[in-house]
Amino acid sequence: MTGVASGRGAPVLAVAGGTASGKSTLAEALALHHPESVGLIHLDDFYVPAHDPVRGVRTLSATGAETLDWNHPGSIDEGAVATAVDAAANGAFRLVVVEGLFALTLPAVTDRATWRVYVDTPDDIRLARKILRKIEVQRQDPALSLRNYLLSGRERHAAHVAPSRSLADLVVDGTADEYAMITAVLGLVGPVLAGALAPQALAAPSRASQALTPQALTPQALASQALTPSG
Repeated sequence: MTGVASGRGAPVLAVAGGTASGKSTLAEALALHHPESVGLIHLDDFYVPAHDPVRGVRTLSATGAETLDWNHPGSIDEGAVATAVDAAANGAFRLVVVEGLFALTLPAVTDRATWRVYVDTPDDIRLARKILRKIEVQRQDPALSLRNYLLSGRERHAAHVAPSRSLADLVVDGTADEYAMITAVLGLVGPVLAGALAPQALAAPSRASQALTPQALTPQALASQALTPSG
């Protein structure tokens, strides 16, 4: 076990699950309920640059163009992740939450994780959520996403994400509402958050204000901000 128990700073909760499983919803809700106590890190913020000629795993898109493989753990800058988690864990937070597709398998996270949670959601529901997000939020034609899912996304999930379910200390139902998911997770982290500020009214959290990005976790930034989370 890492975190407070091992003297390495705040404990780390790793949250994984497939695309659109609800893992970000769970992690952001925890941070929003306890804005002064929970530091939130999104692995999505730590992909190598899309056009990096050396790092990352490349694949072919359904368009035929070569692109970074966003569904492969080899496309994550693991060194930057390790630095960010260590910086947050040694700051003013009671708990650090790391969420992402590979949160239960990436050594930079698992070597530091105190608890591991997998958000389990049926594939058809995840795909429907993703397509709705493409249409309603990003205003994109979902056809390319569907083709990429059939070309490689489904296979990558089966190879790199779904097996991590067996590594979890807790499996959460991703079709439940966020209150039910939080209640389940508090069975693990509740004692750490005991004494934290009372839960805040839920609102749509902003990644820009809630998440700890690589830039926000530089030594200079941490020193100037005293690791006080925004929001």
